[in-house]
Amino acid sequence: MQSQQADVAWTDGVPVSVRFDDPYYSKADGLAETRHVFVAGNALPARFRPGFAVAELGFGTGLTLAVMRMAWGALKGAGPLRFTSFEAFPMPVPEMRAALSAFPGVTEVLEDVLSALEGGATTFEAADLRFELVLGDARETLPKWEGRADAWCLDGFSPAKNPELWDPDLMAQVARHTAPGGSFATYTAAGHVRRALAAAGFEVTRIPGFGRKRHMSVGRLP
Repeated sequence: MQSQQADVAWTDGVPVSVRFDDPYYSKADGLAETRHVFVAGNALPARFRPGFAVAELGFGTGLTLAVMRMAWGALKGAGPLRFTSFEAFPMPVPEMRAALSAFPGVTEVLEDVLSALEGGATTFEAADLRFELVLGDARETLPKWEGRADAWCLDGFSPAKNPELWDPDLMAQVARHTAPGGSFATYTAAGHVRRALAAAGFEVTRIPGFGRKRHMSVGRLP
């Protein structure tokens, strides 16, 4: 499946996917949510080391990349963070900028990447970042990916509204593309998602979620 540009609506200043009828981030505080779920959930930045690789299902607004890049910046002289994101419905760059502008300083962190995307690029390299955006259905693109991630950010829309991105076969591919001792973190605690990740080989744990969300899921490969 080829990628199609996302159709975005706005509710109370928060971008919402028209296709999936789901917000791109928490209406409470998307920046704090991203740090809680994906940075802390993957036990970062303590695990960062030179050559560290992060992969993500669902690029969305680019907020996770921005937060990871900011966290990586504290690791001086480590070279580039490797970050790969799989996205079937890319948000238009002007909408990304509008979404990120809700969080002071975040748009500036990602402006070089946004400019590259706006120019049609799907890869970007800087001293601190090696980024690739893989367009298309992750069920088709992830099996072909030659990389492995030290940490996964599973950031699709709600499993109830976007079940394709939580398919057991896709969760198995996530595990196959995870480095030994690697991790995942996700905001969802849906039982079928946790079971699929456990069946794929992760040691899965349910932990407190962000804000009003009681639980989220994290896991490590043995």
